[in-house]
Amino acid sequence: MLKKRIFIIFLSLIIIIGIIIVFSQNAKNAISVIYNLATGTDINLKNSAGSINVLLLGIGGGSHEGPDLTDTIILANINQTKNEVNLISVPRDLWIPDLSSKINAAYVEGEKYKKGILLASKVMEKVTGQSIKYTVVMDFSGFEKLINIMGGVDVNVQRAFDDYQYPISGKENEPCGHSQEELPSLATASSDLEAFPCRYEHIRFEKGQQQMNGNTTLEFVRSRHATGDEGTDFARSQRQHEVITSMKNKMLSLGIVFNPIKIFEIYNVLKDNINTDIKTEEMDDFIRLAQKLKNAKIVNFVLDVGDENKKTYGVLINPPITSDYDYQWVLIPRVGNDNFTEIKDYINCITSEDKCRVTESAIESVNQ
Repeated sequence: MLKKRIFIIFLSLIIIIGIIIVFSQNAKNAISVIYNLATGTDINLKNSAGSINVLLLGIGGGSHEGPDLTDTIILANINQTKNEVNLISVPRDLWIPDLSSKINAAYVEGEKYKKGILLASKVMEKVTGQSIKYTVVMDFSGFEKLINIMGGVDVNVQRAFDDYQYPISGKENEPCGHSQEELPSLATASSDLEAFPCRYEHIRFEKGQQQMNGNTTLEFVRSRHATGDEGTDFARSQRQHEVITSMKNKMLSLGIVFNPIKIFEIYNVLKDNINTDIKTEEMDDFIRLAQKLKNAKIVNFVLDVGDENKKTYGVLINPPITSDYDYQWVLIPRVGNDNFTEIKDYINCITSEDKCRVTESAIESVNQ
């Protein structure tokens, strides 16, 4: 049996959002993509009302706790006419009654039947009201290695923060000196950090522009237990957007789009870290799209609960912990559990208007 040969000739989304890769299954397909790219000019991708929607999912993979739970959930709405890309982050703790679980479980539940991408995209369609034609899943290892291929990225850290409970990969089940007999009694400890300190490390980020390698960038976007305002999933989503923008800028500055050596380096590192439903015959269209939108404006949005101190409103609320949500800390739409009408209105406003805002009781379009 001939060894499978997979060629990467992608880039498109990598320029727009910084992390996509497209691959074909054999040399014949690769040659076809190159030929189509050289001879074609049209962009024939599945779209909805003129926009192309790509669901971006980040998973832990490997030995990380909950390796297939989606730690990052971003809808990339690409508007060619406006030369704009809207990145809309959905918090992983959003409760989905149809799953009897949080939205971050959709991919892993689907993967039990080899339908992870299909289930995740269908759940996101229900939440957002957007037609999702493409999905890309990347694990943390691939993300880290991609950053290193690029020589690191320059990220503007908006606020300094400490995280004293950042998980150390590979030590998720370390007993930290405790005997097997002692482990059951540690369940009553006030925190995992108190019971198992060897599983965690302290990380800190200073405010301002910083040059980050792959490992540091991963810590920056994954940190979930930071002190102060940076300790929320909403702040983490904003940090992810910052890194995506930085990756896009770095890709453009290095001219990777036109550097076949770099493209194949990306392939060699990420071939085992990407899962996507983008087809071989669509690769050249994505590359042309990337070239067309190389100077596109990236606009970031996060579905959140708002900020009482800043007098801002959100489309989500945090309900009491009850059996309705399997006794978990979750988020639900502020208009009611399983009612995604307002979220759909907000995203529709984002993708069709110049500027939108969430008020105390409605979604409003704001003329600039």
